[in-house]
Amino acid sequence: MKIFTEKQKFNQWWLYIIIGASLLAMIIPVVINSDEILQDKVAKIALSISFLLTIAAIFIIRMITLHTRIDEKGIHYRFTPFHRKQYQIAWKDISNVYVRKYNAISEYGGWGYRGNILRSSGKVSNGKAFNIRGNQGIQIELTNGKKMLIGTQKAVEAQRILDAYQSKFLKTTE
Repeated sequence: MKIFTEKQKFNQWWLYIIIGASLLAMIIPVVINSDEILQDKVAKIALSISFLLTIAAIFIIRMITLHTRIDEKGIHYRFTPFHRKQYQIAWKDISNVYVRKYNAISEYGGWGYRGNILRSSGKVSNGKAFNIRGNQGIQIELTNGKKMLIGTQKAVEAQRILDAYQSKFLKTTE
């Protein structure tokens, strides 16, 4: 059978500009006021904590990976480091699945691991979303009425595989 796999990481250029600007915002005051900071114990501790938190943020961002696999058993996903194991959505639990264009900010509140977010209108958003970048995703509608979106950078390839499995496993729902 056909298998679709994809692994995505946060590697957007603008993310590194934000991180670099944060590091510069910490380093420039240190260079300018190095004598005063080196003599002030509280300033040294605050600077050390800020620097460690920034390094930890960089490390976590570099670790974040969205793994997607579509095969004869269903759709599998894992959002490391937040998921310790891979999750599977069996074909029997899917009522509809397709690739679609979405707006990460207006529909899900941004990128990353997103849960159900209440909109100002009081309606629940489009369910969970796991996305790293872009505006293409695999929209999954479950038989229990819940929805989930998994971002993809391989929209055409994903749709091709979904079409093959839909004709085999989701005939009864059409």
